[in-house]
Amino acid sequence: MVAERGSPGIAHRPPAGHVEGDGSAGPRASAVSRESEGSAPSADPPGLADAVPPGLADTVDVIFPCLDEAAALPWVLSRLPAGYRAIVADNGSRDGSARLARELGAEVVSVPQRGYGAAVHAGLLASTATVVCCCDADASLDPAELPRLVRSVTDGRADLVLGRRRPAAAGAWPVHARVGNAVVVAAVRRRCGVPIRDLGPMRVARRTDLLRLGITDRRFGYPLELVARAAAAGWHIAESDVRYLPRSGRSKVTGTATGTARAVRDMSAILRRLP
Repeated sequence: MVAERGSPGIAHRPPAGHVEGDGSAGPRASAVSRESEGSAPSADPPGLADAVPPGLADTVDVIFPCLDEAAALPWVLSRLPAGYRAIVADNGSRDGSARLARELGAEVVSVPQRGYGAAVHAGLLASTATVVCCCDADASLDPAELPRLVRSVTDGRADLVLGRRRPAAAGAWPVHARVGNAVVVAAVRRRCGVPIRDLGPMRVARRTDLLRLGITDRRFGYPLELVARAAAAGWHIAESDVRYLPRSGRSKVTGTATGTARAVRDMSAILRRLP
């Protein structure tokens, strides 16, 4: 049975609309996480050896939207903590990603509808765990960092935790991609009143809560619509620093200025149509 928010054993949350860091030192209205400003997270991320948090009855599902990521999948899937199940939502790969993911023990969901949001939503429908994570499959993010974000949800400190990307190497985050992200985040802050600093692809929340949001975008606007709807629903949103690494291969979204502009366009359209 999927646990509901506010069920017994869930700790008291801060006031609605508050955005905090990872919770290790209490709420912070500025949303500054525990890592010092301007520095990359340490090489050995917290939570590397952690398994499923005590008291959580089932596994944690991790959705990996995937399009031609065969080169990255072995490392990505090897970094999953104990008790975390990989759901690879394959969005039409031609490089054998789906076959390789199955061989490596992941559940693979075939997603014929193209688009980032379509892949994430298909993975969410296929998941069965109480807590669900989303993480890129291109080796730019380390799944070993997920337990730290998951604990903020299972401890009741947040309904949604976003991984705030902190570049761990030169070239990990191209300038045009940073600028595009900053433009979108600024619009979210103005429109939704949520002082987040990144709209990254690593996220953690409860499965039933995500489904209740009724997210409709199936393209690049999915992450923005999620945050906007979560804010409107009074969710407590937290950010926690995560290392951002040079991806394996070329990005399908922000690898070029054109791709970044397309993503910004899709996300801006989401803001315009939301009530």
